[in-house]
Amino acid sequence: MDVFDSIAIGGVTVKNRFVRSATWEGMATTEGAVTAELTRLMRTLAEGGTGLLFSSHAYVRKDGQASLRQLGIHDDNLLPGLREMCDAVHEAGALIFAQLAHGGANASRALSGFDPIAPGAAENAKGERARVMNEEDIAILTQDFAKAAVRAVQAGFDGVQIHAAHAYCLGEFLSPYYNKRPDRYGGNTENRARALVEVYKAVRGVVGKDYPVTAKINAEDFIEGGLTPSMMVETSVLMEKEGLDAMEVSGGGGPVARYSSHRPGDPKTPDEEVYYKDAARLYKAGVKKMPLMLVGGIRSLETSRRLLRDGLADMISLCRPLIREPDLVKRWAARDERRAACVSCEGCSAAAAAGKGLQCVLK
Repeated sequence: MDVFDSIAIGGVTVKNRFVRSATWEGMATTEGAVTAELTRLMRTLAEGGTGLLFSSHAYVRKDGQASLRQLGIHDDNLLPGLREMCDAVHEAGALIFAQLAHGGANASRALSGFDPIAPGAAENAKGERARVMNEEDIAILTQDFAKAAVRAVQAGFDGVQIHAAHAYCLGEFLSPYYNKRPDRYGGNTENRARALVEVYKAVRGVVGKDYPVTAKINAEDFIEGGLTPSMMVETSVLMEKEGLDAMEVSGGGGPVARYSSHRPGDPKTPDEEVYYKDAARLYKAGVKKMPLMLVGGIRSLETSRRLLRDGLADMISLCRPLIREPDLVKRWAARDERRAACVSCEGCSAAAAAGKGLQCVLK
């Protein structure tokens, strides 16, 4: 098994094991619509050799918006732009999945005009306090995820990913730090995973059994009293039993976490790469067959191959390295095996936050 071998995810085949992990590009319109700028980026990434692209975290309804110029998938009026983006990726020879998200407590009232909602009374980085969801709220949000999945099919996405990481709404349900609910959605791991399971079932019900449905969760929250790697495995085992097609494992996020989902600092050696290696080992010991997409700190072809060879991952997810070098995978395939040029300076995020769109400032 090699990183340039194909792999089946649900009813599709990805040409290699490289994934462009979802991120926030800050390239949509203020209404969440795809722009020519965003379509060009996705086409460039596809031309760069990555087999599977995840869209930026697309909010499934307006009160789930977390970031400036974030992509939306909450309205049928967005479908034409989403179709153009998918068509561009397909023409360039790659597949694209839509990442479906709701920001939860980390949604922004200033951007959406709505109060944040969450499983518990958490605050976001701006000090905005979320309204605690009741069971009716959960049921409505579940259907909003399903409606967004229908739009993903209509737009031509090859699959979807349910975002349940990084202290977003479904990730907050999974985390005992954020989720202290006394009802059937709180307590043990199975109860805390109930919202994710219900969203998955609703999505599966509208897209059919062969359409790829994946999810993204934290390896750990990096918060005292938060989600741990063992809880991540328990949740992944539950999702495998439900029929999820693949899991992507990341970590961190939220204003109180020790680490964000992306970290400053350049891992210089293979031993410094791979933030969630130990968590991946636990995952592989507990999950029977569901493929693992591993993201976080991976910067070299050598490390990518070793993760597959050692059975710690089935697909390699890259994010920051592809911002600086969208053709990184093509370069590696052409036997130029130098490590990624990204130094994780976080200048790309600063550019997006300034409204300039995600871009490497060192090129």
